Amino acid sequence: MRVVPPVGAAGQVPSWPPLLATRGPGGHSEPHAHHGMHLALAVEGTLRCAAAGTTVEAAGVVTAPDVEHQLDARGVEVLIVFVEPESAAGLALAAALPGPVGTLTAEARDRLVAHADPLALMRDQGVGWTALAVELLGGPRLPERRLHPGVRRVLAHLRRAGTDGADLAGEASLAALAEVARLSPGRLMHVFTESVGVPLRPYLAWLKLQRAAAAIASGRSITDAAQVAGFADSSHLTRSFVRMLGVRPRELQAAIRQHNAAS
Repeated sequence: MRVVPPVGAAGQVPSWPPLLATRGPGGHSEPHAHHGMHLALAVEGTLRCAAAGTTVEAAGVVTAPDVEHQLDARGVEVLIVFVEPESAAGLALAAALPGPVGTLTAEARDRLVAHADPLALMRDQGVGWTALAVELLGGPRLPERRLHPGVRRVLAHLRRAGTDGADLAGEASLAALAEVARLSPGRLMHVFTESVGVPLRPYLAWLKLQRAAAAIASGRSITDAAQVAGFADSSHLTRSFVRMLGVRPRELQAAIRQHNAAS
């Protein structure tokens, strides 16, 4: 399965809560749960998802946070997009679900899959794509947001930190970011949530996870990925991967190697 770096040639970091997107051959997972919401779409055909004692077959599914589920997408190409559950988009998706799992029709799937590239989704297309997903599921319309000038400075700072390969643990401390924003720490946390749609701390946690996945996708070791993304060590990175994505970094690493060998 292909995972691509979220930071483009211009070092762009989306102001929307970061997404982690993959596209490639589907498989069969063991029962697992993770905090990150995800949309799993069969590019063509259908996939199966078992959760809460029920199995559904559909062109696409959306799983609620922390719900144990099992995917069977053998023989089909899949697009999977993870969404930060505390974000405005995550809350809207959760509100649209009828239960632990929501399904998408083939028509809705086609609209979401059309021209959907993981790299583009993790750049400027993520906002519109996520809003469309919420709309197709019947969720509330996502509000348009204007970035506070202080938040804009913070996002630019995080963009520079990411492209320089700096350890985000130091670059993204609340005190450091408040200084960059020219706001008090309390005021920064308030305006960040208003501007971006997710509180600062979950945003930074998701951003670290995204940066680590990008490092692994670019061929870095798991230890190096943990360091450049600001995790204490590889064990800390592994725990965060399992909690948020339901996979271990070494599984992602193996899938990328397999995909590259087949390409």
